[in-house]
Amino acid sequence: MRDSYGKLTVYFEDPFWVGIFEKIEEEKMTVSKVTFGAEPKDYEVWDFVLKNYSHLKFSPPVEVKVKKEASNPKRIQREARRQAQKQGIGTKSQQALQLQREENKLERKTISREQKEAEKQRQFDLKQQKKKEKHKGR
Repeated sequence: MRDSYGKLTVYFEDPFWVGIFEKIEEEKMTVSKVTFGAEPKDYEVWDFVLKNYSHLKFSPPVEVKVKKEASNPKRIQREARRQAQKQGIGTKSQQALQLQREENKLERKTISREQKEAEKQRQFDLKQQKKKEKHKGR
């Protein structure tokens, strides 16, 4: 008999929290998707798994190559950090604030660039005016 693996991933998919159950048996993977609604607490997820796992409808099996998972805790921590950086951490409001900060930063850059160019043009015009005055005065 071969090994069986199970994995549950809970993530935010606008506007609900979603759970993906992955089940791997004999190098075939089946998947089921569950919508939780509001952000579930750990005990709510655990309760859902205990009560409803047997009633889940999984997808047809798909061939998959099973890799031996690394048990090194540092490696697992690095992998978790990479996944968090890809998807981002924080609530919806924190993400909205970050977006606002980035927009403000772009605005400041454009305004600053325009001011620098205007100052350069003013300096250039002053030099040209001085040249003309010197030329006229002889």
